[in-house]
Amino acid sequence: MENSFALRKVEVSLSPQERFEEYLQSRGKRMTHQRRVILETVFAQHEHFDADGLWEMVQQAGHQVSRPTVYRTLNELEDCGLLRRMQLGNRRVYEHDYGYPDHDHLYCERCHKLFEFQCEELERIREAVAREYQFRANGHRFIITGVCAQCSQGRRRPRRLELV
Repeated sequence: MENSFALRKVEVSLSPQERFEEYLQSRGKRMTHQRRVILETVFAQHEHFDADGLWEMVQQAGHQVSRPTVYRTLNELEDCGLLRRMQLGNRRVYEHDYGYPDHDHLYCERCHKLFEFQCEELERIREAVAREYQFRANGHRFIITGVCAQCSQGRRRPRRLELV
């Protein structure tokens, strides 16, 4: 069964590493071993993550990178357009931005899982609202919060019987 809300592919001209190197050069910085390790870890998979989780992945892979270096590099990756940051409650979560289309999320408030989807109807609404207000939209961020099916089924409370 095909998911009608699945993300579409976006073609890019540079790899994430080439884009990051270009960004760093434009700011008089260089690609250090630590930055390269962080970049490779981030783009080895497509999962949402937080800074501490990324630091743990880097450490588990046997690399010595400090937490401040992870935080600084995440800011650089966000500034150059490779990552996007989302605030979910008191947690900052990152996702790939470069090479991925505008998309939206369902966020389970119990298990904290994020589900990505793309909806052409939401894009049409965004464009119609932007036209009405003579606004040039660059993108949008839409997060639907609630409880996923798995959490809903797993945590049902037994009904209390009212004694009369």
